[in-house]
Amino acid sequence: MNREEQNKTLEAWQNSARYWEKYRVLIAQMFAPLTTSLVEEARIGVGDKVLDIGGGSGEPSLTIADIVGPTGSVTFTDPVAGMVETALAEAGRRALTNIQFKQCSADDLPFADSTFDVAVGRLSAMFFADPLTALREVLRVVRNGGYVSFVVWGPEESNPFFSAVNDAVDRFVPSPPEDPDAPDAFRFAVPGKLAGLLENAGADNVVEHRLNFQIEAAMSFEQFWQLRTEMSESLRKAMASLTSAELAAVKQAADDAAEPYFTGGQMSFAAQALVVTGRKPGASRSDV
Repeated sequence: MNREEQNKTLEAWQNSARYWEKYRVLIAQMFAPLTTSLVEEARIGVGDKVLDIGGGSGEPSLTIADIVGPTGSVTFTDPVAGMVETALAEAGRRALTNIQFKQCSADDLPFADSTFDVAVGRLSAMFFADPLTALREVLRVVRNGGYVSFVVWGPEESNPFFSAVNDAVDRFVPSPPEDPDAPDAFRFAVPGKLAGLLENAGADNVVEHRLNFQIEAAMSFEQFWQLRTEMSESLRKAMASLTSAELAAVKQAADDAAEPYFTGGQMSFAAQALVVTGRKPGASRSDV
């Protein structure tokens, strides 16, 4: 990705930051299974010094801060100023003192070699400007034997939380041919793609697990529609280009597609993610 494209991506996320703050509690609830999986895969425990890559509106940093306790620490990073501000404010509301915050990109981490015990990224690797460089950077700042773990979305067709709206919009707003390596929510949906990059970056014992879970929350389709169309920069732009009649048709098509996932005010979407974990080569402290 060149500098101009990178700046456009960062600007889009900056525009979205206020909506991620608006729905922060819902996002934490809906994607909690992803955080749980990362904690388990990366073997995070009391006293660990953890790096969170692309922490967005605060997760998984806020959850991990409670797990590592006062003897551990979490360093939250994100390249988007609005996301850093949101996460910092929430940590202040919770009176958490074991989180540090740094605005930086994954491919240029301002930390010394072997600074952290563990590094994780929840739904961030798909948007790295230079994934291979970023993965090498993450491995550089983790101690020998330390775990690095990332969770990314599986195929869009296995994630109706996204496709219910995206497919409806695509009928009215033609999208350009996709570059499979461009930053996108489903950039690493192909099994083995991110795992292969992590191996190329120098990680040992790389494993990939498919995580099937439910995206659940107490909300109606109307609330879901608002959440999806506000949080996504691409959807906001697409909606702005539609006539009122087209917008009504898109919303109805999305409602029809999403109907099976709403019952009695409760939303429950089947979802699929990939969890990719590796270790930095060399003996860990527990091995010596």
